[in-house]
Amino acid sequence: MTNMSIFRDGLVGEIAVIGLGRSGSAVAELLVRDGHAVYASDSSAGRESSAAGARLRELGMDVDVGAHDLARVGSAALVVVSPGVPPSAAPLAAARESGREVVSEVEIALHYLPRLRYIAVSGTNGKTTTTALVGQMLRALGHDAPDAGNIGTPLASLALRTQPPAWAALELSSFQLHDTPSLRPTVRVLTNLSPDHLDRYASVADYYADKARLFANTTAESVVVVNADDAAVLEMAGAYPGTRSRFSASGAVGEARYDRDSGLLELLGRPLMPRAELPLLGDHNVANALAAALAVAMADGAHRTDSARQIITEVLRSFHALPHRMEPVVEVDGVLWINDSKATNVSSTHVALEGMTRPYVLLLGGRHKGEPYTSLAEPFRRLGRTTLAFGEARDQIVRDLGELLPVERLDGDFASVVARAREIAGPGDAVLLSPACSSYDMFNNYEQRGDVFRELARGPER
Repeated sequence: MTNMSIFRDGLVGEIAVIGLGRSGSAVAELLVRDGHAVYASDSSAGRESSAAGARLRELGMDVDVGAHDLARVGSAALVVVSPGVPPSAAPLAAARESGREVVSEVEIALHYLPRLRYIAVSGTNGKTTTTALVGQMLRALGHDAPDAGNIGTPLASLALRTQPPAWAALELSSFQLHDTPSLRPTVRVLTNLSPDHLDRYASVADYYADKARLFANTTAESVVVVNADDAAVLEMAGAYPGTRSRFSASGAVGEARYDRDSGLLELLGRPLMPRAELPLLGDHNVANALAAALAVAMADGAHRTDSARQIITEVLRSFHALPHRMEPVVEVDGVLWINDSKATNVSSTHVALEGMTRPYVLLLGGRHKGEPYTSLAEPFRRLGRTTLAFGEARDQIVRDLGELLPVERLDGDFASVVARAREIAGPGDAVLLSPACSSYDMFNNYEQRGDVFRELARGPER
């Protein structure tokens, strides 16, 4: 039994929704439409939250923008939290102190989508690209299958549709997993595990514990797709029941693998396509492609026919890098500019460096998230020319890497960092923005950081 049994028994009382971003606004609207009394609040009084608050008031709910009524939250029948709200936030502390149940927007949405078949994707890195590939494959196979969850579209938005979809590709962050106890996907995918979000979690063990919630409610009939190249993933998944299907970009044994000798990606023991035809940079994207293809194939027997395999192959051939994820931006005077702004942790940047195929200048910095940068030295030595350390983390980067590789500490704004990279890089080189940090020292989010990098890389004449 999950904590959503209170819905089945008839929830009495007001529901508090914390956070007025896309997911909070969507779930508040969903609950009001179903006849529930809703109190919604957001600590921010910015333009977006104020606009969301005004729209929700028009729907008949009470809204606070710029503050939370903690007493009201503490007396709510249920508290629904947006993934961006940290557990230490005052309204969540008030809910815990009062013994209120706290659930995610995803948990509520799943209650209203009882017939949804979905492939749930999580992991430290690669989950957005894998989710996008899964969604595109499902749609190419003829399903109404939106991408939802952490990838951008709230699952509650799908529940608001007049005709909800039959399938979904669902990306889940550790924050969402923490508060989604009734998770029962058609297929579970864990891409990889490495330390992250140590600015929010007390330890790596706590972070991994939330990732392990992906395997809650597994049975002997559950299908789990796991990374055969990641010992931590195999250990975590091995503690739960279910059929484990493995993918491997290193050529290790698995139901989906990259055979480096033949140059072929294989699926379920048969060739799928040549690696040369996959238009994505880096071995990590080979892993993402294999994970997606295997998850879709395992989700339904109809996805394993020869015609379905051909459709999956065509999706992989036509898929291009998502924005801010090893995205080739432009080549100017022989220098390739690569936007990997989504690399907000050290392990993601490590993967990016391992995937580089030409010498490069690395742009590293932003707001420090608690991880040391020393592990980047080894992959950097292969092709790296120099590292430009910028933002709030620049001193920590210099302390960690200054004696291990060439590092320049830069005090200026982001435009000056890009200008310095342009001075250093020569024909045949690349400039790689893979910051290993959050963006909040200089930007509103990693998307804005990547957009600015893209614009500066192209230059005024473009």
